[in-house]
Amino acid sequence: MTNRIELRIAERAPFADGMAFGDVGPYERLWGRAHFAVDPEAPAQAGIVDIGKAPRNADGLVEFASDLLILKPVDPARGNRRVFFDWGNRGNNRAVQFFCDAPASNEIRTAAHAGNGFFFRRGYTVVHAAWQGDLLPGSGRMILDLPVAREADGPVTGQVRTEFIANGPGVKSMPLSGRVSTRSHPTVSLDTREALLTRRRYPYDKPERLPSDAWAFARVESGVGLDMQGAEQALIPSDTHLYIKDGFEPGWIYEIVYIGREPLVMGLGHVVVRDLVSFLKYRGEDDAGQANPVGTIEKAYGWGRSQTGRAIRDFTYLGFNADAQGRRVLDGVLPHVSGAGRMWLNHRFANGVNPAGQQYEDHFNCADRFPFSYAKTTDHLTGRTDAILKRPATDPLVIHTQTATEYWQRRGSLVHTDTRGNDLPQPEGVRVFLWASSQHFADPNSKPPARGVCQNLNNTVSTSMFFRAMLDAMDRWATDGTAPPASRVPLRADGTLVDAETWRSRFPDIPGVAKPTEPARLPLMDFGPDFEQGILREPPQMVSRDGYPVMVPAVDADGNDIPGVRAPMVQAPLGTYTGWNLRARGLGHGAMQEFTGSYIPFPDTDGEQAVTGDPRASVIGRYGDAAGYIAAIVKAARRLVADGLMLEEDLPRVEAAARNWGRPRHELSLKG
Repeated sequence: MTNRIELRIAERAPFADGMAFGDVGPYERLWGRAHFAVDPEAPAQAGIVDIGKAPRNADGLVEFASDLLILKPVDPARGNRRVFFDWGNRGNNRAVQFFCDAPASNEIRTAAHAGNGFFFRRGYTVVHAAWQGDLLPGSGRMILDLPVAREADGPVTGQVRTEFIANGPGVKSMPLSGRVSTRSHPTVSLDTREALLTRRRYPYDKPERLPSDAWAFARVESGVGLDMQGAEQALIPSDTHLYIKDGFEPGWIYEIVYIGREPLVMGLGHVVVRDLVSFLKYRGEDDAGQANPVGTIEKAYGWGRSQTGRAIRDFTYLGFNADAQGRRVLDGVLPHVSGAGRMWLNHRFANGVNPAGQQYEDHFNCADRFPFSYAKTTDHLTGRTDAILKRPATDPLVIHTQTATEYWQRRGSLVHTDTRGNDLPQPEGVRVFLWASSQHFADPNSKPPARGVCQNLNNTVSTSMFFRAMLDAMDRWATDGTAPPASRVPLRADGTLVDAETWRSRFPDIPGVAKPTEPARLPLMDFGPDFEQGILREPPQMVSRDGYPVMVPAVDADGNDIPGVRAPMVQAPLGTYTGWNLRARGLGHGAMQEFTGSYIPFPDTDGEQAVTGDPRASVIGRYGDAAGYIAAIVKAARRLVADGLMLEEDLPRVEAAARNWGRPRHELSLKG
């Protein structure tokens, strides 16, 4: 039985106010839904957890449907015959924002939303579809409707575990999923004696159990009462919410383990991407007889960042880059800031929105599990031999990019080392790049730095020019075999990949700045005997707390990363830019905070340097004046262009951003 797909386009309208993008001409915006029906017994669906427990239609197929957004040339013949698939992060469309320096938006409709027009001037058909099935509607998120797994005699049940951290006072209730955007697995019982709620100050502290009468499965609703009584609240029993009478203490790590019910068949999210892109690439019409809306497609590429970078690695590892007919789906993939992780997705009671675990948040998550690298290697802790790429006939080309944050918080070194921390050469079809001294989320648009819950200002290094260069390199590679620049990563062999002790000895002693003690650990966890079948034991058992070695890039005298691709702002710095930032007092003091890096400004003048005792040279001592800074930035940018790591078209943008001492990305008292 053949998998089926039907595209139902509900809206067709001009994109970007009808603007013409060079020789490609104007674009149009198609919005609708993609409807899927798949044979649960077919080899193409083998390994999808609980697909056998999903409802079937009259033809014996399992049905599901995804939101769909396509931005395409009005005349497909004037495009480049390439699909660019955006694995939207948690339902949010990100690719146009990062590749086109556009404002963040799920609408993507106006000329402003097109940003600098990079995708559209190149002629790409940009496709967005929902692949994460546990998201709830709201904020313009793209939604995937998935079936619920059921037993013949009732609901599927099992243990569920979630962590919570409140970053401010006054929080008394949270969804059991931990995120308001995300469907919670309902509890089978509202009796708190049948669940376990604990809290701990730091990740490896002994947990404290909260008494069963100190909390409830409930939610709080607020409003204004009658008869001048002002604001009032109601406590409503809820099988999808956690309520703590005294509130969540800010910065503490809370964890609940309970018996949930009605899991979704989350692994079908990978089928959405596979079958949709395969249809757009290979078929002339859908199963309702409607023409393929994008015309002839010769190549297909996929990109995702953070969670969706992990989704790409998971999709590839599990073999979904081969369609139901065994054809290659994506010719190239560009996972960004995934670190060494994959997904907690094709599992019973998965939580797709959940980050894969950092030093202080979201611990003991199965997403970070062997294999970590694209290259074949043996796990010295378990004896397993494996690789993410192991299907040469259908594996895509890979350009994997990561920032300094992934080395500190997302075990990024394991992407290119073996499990003992030794350098591991990658396959010929893989490139790995460290974007030195930048952070996990590098906003493509200039904004002032802020601290949030952290001790330092957040990292402001601009890196969006690299996205554009990487995609052009991928297209040449996939089209005519022109190899992209060689990988640029820290290595044990040349001393640029180091352990935490070495790093701490080399990072400058900046007045008032604390250093992290170590990168986020990766202990070896045992998720139970049925884990390979997608069923987790919660909580898992820790086999080895030391686990796998995680290493970080070496730094120069300013504290900036030495190896990798150094953006113009890093080659000509106005401060120390790190991939880590530490939590402030009362909010997990001293631990690293999620994915936030630091910007630690240099002294403005030699006088300030002398008074503060800062070991780093002053801004004026380095550049003399604002013109000297601009000249240094432009020189750095030209080096990147010569190395094939930046496009010529980005030179004027980089130079313009450097004016007035790079404000608003930097804090200085100097005049421009």
